[in-house]
Amino acid sequence: MVKSRAIPRVRLAVTMGDAAGIGPEVTLKALASPAVARVVKPILVGDPGVFADTAKRLGIRIKFVEIDGATGRWSMAVLPTSSLPASLRKPGTPKTKRQAAACGEAAYRAILGAVGLVHNGEAAGIVTAPISKAHLVAAGHDYPGHTELLAELAGKVPVRMMLAGPQLRVVLVTIHMALAEVPRRLTRANIYETIRITDAAMRRQYRIRSPRIAVAGLNPHAGEGGLFGNEEKRFIAPAIAAAQRAGIKASGPLAADGMFALAAQGQFDALVCMYHDQGLAPFKLQHFADGVNVTLGLPFVRTSPDHGTAFDIAGKGKADARSMAAALLLAAKLAQG
Repeated sequence: MVKSRAIPRVRLAVTMGDAAGIGPEVTLKALASPAVARVVKPILVGDPGVFADTAKRLGIRIKFVEIDGATGRWSMAVLPTSSLPASLRKPGTPKTKRQAAACGEAAYRAILGAVGLVHNGEAAGIVTAPISKAHLVAAGHDYPGHTELLAELAGKVPVRMMLAGPQLRVVLVTIHMALAEVPRRLTRANIYETIRITDAAMRRQYRIRSPRIAVAGLNPHAGEGGLFGNEEKRFIAPAIAAAQRAGIKASGPLAADGMFALAAQGQFDALVCMYHDQGLAPFKLQHFADGVNVTLGLPFVRTSPDHGTAFDIAGKGKADARSMAAALLLAAKLAQG
């Protein structure tokens, strides 16, 4: 009888996120899942004390060892990037500015550590637990979020945020900004680049030979021929035409309210949306528990659960780990090439 060969687990750097949020909890819960444990060999990046406290609260029997130490069933590798005192690593909304800044700094250092692991070839990809943008800023690191920080750490490469689920993949042209600012930020160049980055990721990471990409208009009914706005004629349609000339199978501008139904029926492989809530409101209706944030354009795989720090339930054992589990599984799949 021929024995089947075990598939090597994918080594992923998994950041702690904000120490006071649900990141450490959902991380340990997800990694304890048999489905995740079969394919992921994690390196936790962050504060060993935070992980130890979290495991104790959850009743998970695990020992955390330095990254170069031996790991087994009851142990897990960790790269220490901070050492918060007990008073500053308590879960829940931070009570002081000092704690908020300390949590932001610890989260920032964990991200730096994870990027170092992939650059050194010690990890095949990164999975990031949620951070607080306010805490990051309080620590002196003025970034809107993970996406922008990772882009800078990777050499200021052009990146885009994609939310991926079993049925929908949504890529955003603009991300974290006031809605009134969106029309002023849209250009033919950045819409075209979003389509190009999406097409490249679908081909390289998802191995789709000829991706079908739908592109939304900005205005209701995709502008209704200029009746409701002219951004479609000025920027979006020309960007789509340029993409088509480059051999990309892009369609649009399409009315956003109908585009998602077509994608859910399998007519498109990815959707390009002009702004945050245009894409993420319908996406989360479909994939609230299993959606994954993927950064496209980086020289390494990066995924994250599609939710925030949830300080109100942190430390209570109530956090749903399904999105983190999905992020780990997708990172492993993408990192295998």
